[in-house]
Amino acid sequence: MNRVRPANWKELAPEPLKGSVTFAAQSNLPKLPVPALSDTASRLKDSLKPIALSDVEYNTVVEKINDFVQSQGPQLHERLLQRAEQRSHWLEEWWDDAGYLGYRDSVVVNVSYYYGFDNPPPHLGQTPAARAAGIARAAMIFRQNLKQGKIAPEGTKEGPLCMDTYRWMFDCCRVPGQPFDWSVSAARPGDKGDSGYIVVIRKNRIYKVDVAVNGTILSTSDIERQIQHIYDTTTQEYPGVGVLTASNRDVWTKDYDELRSNPHNAHILDTIESSAFIIALDSSRPQDPIHHSRALWHGDVINGVPVGLRNRWVDKPLQFIVFDNGYAGFMGEHSVMDGTPTARMCDDVLDLLYDPKFDHGSSSVNLTPSALDWEISPAITQAISWADRAAAKLADSQELGFHLTSYGKAAIKKFGVSPDSWAQMIVQLAYRRLLGDKDRTGGTYEAATTRKFFKGRTEAIRVVTSESDAWVKSMNDPTASAEVRKQRFDAATKKHVSLAKAGGQGQGVDRHFFGLRKLLKDGETLHPLYSDPVFTRSSNWVLSTSAIFSKHFPVYGWGEVVPDGFGVAYMTGYDGAFQRSKFVDCIR
Repeated sequence: MNRVRPANWKELAPEPLKGSVTFAAQSNLPKLPVPALSDTASRLKDSLKPIALSDVEYNTVVEKINDFVQSQGPQLHERLLQRAEQRSHWLEEWWDDAGYLGYRDSVVVNVSYYYGFDNPPPHLGQTPAARAAGIARAAMIFRQNLKQGKIAPEGTKEGPLCMDTYRWMFDCCRVPGQPFDWSVSAARPGDKGDSGYIVVIRKNRIYKVDVAVNGTILSTSDIERQIQHIYDTTTQEYPGVGVLTASNRDVWTKDYDELRSNPHNAHILDTIESSAFIIALDSSRPQDPIHHSRALWHGDVINGVPVGLRNRWVDKPLQFIVFDNGYAGFMGEHSVMDGTPTARMCDDVLDLLYDPKFDHGSSSVNLTPSALDWEISPAITQAISWADRAAAKLADSQELGFHLTSYGKAAIKKFGVSPDSWAQMIVQLAYRRLLGDKDRTGGTYEAATTRKFFKGRTEAIRVVTSESDAWVKSMNDPTASAEVRKQRFDAATKKHVSLAKAGGQGQGVDRHFFGLRKLLKDGETLHPLYSDPVFTRSSNWVLSTSAIFSKHFPVYGWGEVVPDGFGVAYMTGYDGAFQRSKFVDCIR
């Protein structure tokens, strides 16, 4: 089957509702800037000092930077400026493909992320069906408000944030392709969010569940009856087609084409991809933060079978997961939307649902969900077997830790320190103590949002600095005084704050150098700087870090981005009764 990604695939998702509350600021957002080449070169030199293993290494890479700025750099930079002048966002297309859609390993662990939800208040139904139905109705209400432009836009003290990626939140799906995947959207211009259906998966069986009829979102009780019917009637395991979505993307492309070659299976694929979102009814019963995290992150593996991933469709951007003991959470697909919009969505959904005044609706219709059973060919049977082994091996290769501190952001702020910078320094110290005095194997990535710009996403904060290294060394030096350690800590955190602010202004290193490289023409030779060991080591992200805050997420996280790395998710927003910071660390 010859599926070709449409050249305009990203334009096929409807534009935001112009003039609405949600998207009122879109037309006034500035474009992502192109930093001055000299500024980026200076920041690069500074960031490489602690990465170089010797003075000789550092001096060599500095010479290459200077030569690049004087030779090939200006020409590439001029091309980048021209591209930025001609486009609304010079980075978007490149970043979609290089950052996500061209990535060929499994998105599970490597790209996908998860949020675990807190327990519902006692006034709500406590059964899994009630839990799923409440989430479904609240999410549909959020979807309706979003489509009508009633969702309050996000913003900071500096101003509004771009809301463009919200158009990829509902009614869409990533699909595999070669050499690049893409996303398809079933949303239509003028849709008011008063129609639609969801897909529910139980014991690997796909169900289409209508959640809006005649322009009205169904009541919680109407949705609950349908979901309870799924629990009651789905008593056996069905073929685990969902695990195919967790395969290597080239393998999944081949299996996807095999599925779609059957018209009946093609209809099921269309139903999944067009659904508002997915709810996976998982048979696991997590009881602690570690199991809760792993059950969301990659699902249970029992006797070598990835039973959790068989019951998922990891290409959907929104996938809620409800476990048999009522625990719940969320698994997100990362390619066209970062974590902050989905964290906000989950927060709003749970705030709505947990409010005693939440409108559970009064509709009374008796609907039966439609079971959609795959027609399994011998090739698909073999593919599932292969995918089972690969998924189980991937899940079993991961370690996961969870730590709660006894203090929160208020205690940190008493020292005049940014809680985020505090957490980042702790991560640096922990990493060095874990590895001992071994040579540094790479850098630390922290995401800085660039959503103050139109279609902005992220820039890399290069956390490893000379200042952070000096502080870490003092903490591991028994002869260092408390005063010296404090002075170095203050210097390290101040440097981190300045880098974070610069990243948010689009004044980083990595996106700029990436853009320059992309503008090399056929027949031109890339400057030796790009293959320098210090330069390449600095973007080998052995620590992939970031932070969000939600009062509803007792756990959340993602995996490493390089084979010898860590995914470090942390939360520093708690105070009062919680007084805690949350960490989930994952390593292959």
